[in-house]
Amino acid sequence: MKLASDILKETDGKICKHCLGRKLSKTIEGTNNIERADKVCEELDINLDDVDCVICDNIFHKLDDKLYDKIDAKINQLGVEFDTFLVGSQIPKDIQKRDEELSEKFNLGVETLKKEVNRLIGLGIWEKYDKDAEFERQDIVFNIDLVGEPKVKIQINPLYIEGKYNKYKRGIPQTKWPCTKCKGRGCEECNFTGKQYPESVEELISEHFLKLTKGREAKFHGAGREDIDVLMLGSGRPFVLEIKEPRIRNLDLAEIEEKINEINEGKTAYHGLKLCERPRKAEIKQSSPDTYKVYNAIVKCDEAFDEDKLKELLELGEIQQQTPLRVLRRRTDMVRVKHVLDLSYEIIDDNTFSMKIKTEGGLYIKELISGDEGRSQPNVSEILGVNAICEQLDVIEVSEK
Repeated sequence: MKLASDILKETDGKICKHCLGRKLSKTIEGTNNIERADKVCEELDINLDDVDCVICDNIFHKLDDKLYDKIDAKINQLGVEFDTFLVGSQIPKDIQKRDEELSEKFNLGVETLKKEVNRLIGLGIWEKYDKDAEFERQDIVFNIDLVGEPKVKIQINPLYIEGKYNKYKRGIPQTKWPCTKCKGRGCEECNFTGKQYPESVEELISEHFLKLTKGREAKFHGAGREDIDVLMLGSGRPFVLEIKEPRIRNLDLAEIEEKINEINEGKTAYHGLKLCERPRKAEIKQSSPDTYKVYNAIVKCDEAFDEDKLKELLELGEIQQQTPLRVLRRRTDMVRVKHVLDLSYEIIDDNTFSMKIKTEGGLYIKELISGDEGRSQPNVSEILGVNAICEQLDVIEVSEK
């Protein structure tokens, strides 16, 4: 009880049970700070029930029914669904300073006042809504401002949905392209849509999820991308759809997937939709030596090719590609070293053949074929001794990350 007596002397007995119990949490047994303080009061025959606390200014009195009514009103106002939450608070700096100074004076490594406030509010929310506090990843964060009259704000954390997509129609970009003339503001050129193309792989799924979740915005994260004139076939390309500030989180993803695919039949399809965590959006973008892509290209030559030279394509291995001219305005001009992992071909006519090619991710197929004015070495045109272009390109496989 010596520490308790010293703290009471230091504060002239003007310390509440929360603050006293917190400072004694490592020296007196108890399930909570009030219980520890009650033991001191009983032992020393003192009463701290109505004391004006010189440490916290009785801030714990603000954690009352009125506060939880405000929390409830904010939840109802937003109509937000959540299973996990975190509590943050704003507390006057002078209160935090006095709390820290008292701990330092007696060399106490105990919970701070702010942590106790957050913990108690979290306990109240758990009791009222039967939801779990989660420190790492949570659906929402309650921000409680206790400087003056308590105010409540709710931060709604994003929802992440992982899946794969197919693109069955050419002319659809992966993500929304702002109009090049008006930069998305809307003009006659884009029919006041602000978009260069009327729809995208992103929009054909995100518009449904924004409506269902009542989210503010959607962002599409793909494992690479195909050109607008390229199909995405096979098992599909991995992606993560990020929904910002979703008010509805409990979704039947299998049912939603079926409906979206029915609506977009012939254009796009989305498969294996499931919830994931934030790190997944970065993981699918990361390229590693083990990732690969398989393409099917229709190659058109400006004159008949030599079939014997065509066999030399089977020897393609390391490719050095300087950033293609067609993307130079938006990509760093540098030389990238990629590898052809496997290649086969079928002759269609004297000037045309199809080529199935497996490569490391990031190799530009169109430039591998044309040579891109010598920026891609070696290349199909150079090997065949004729000018060759990629007339049609399909992605038929994207490896898992």
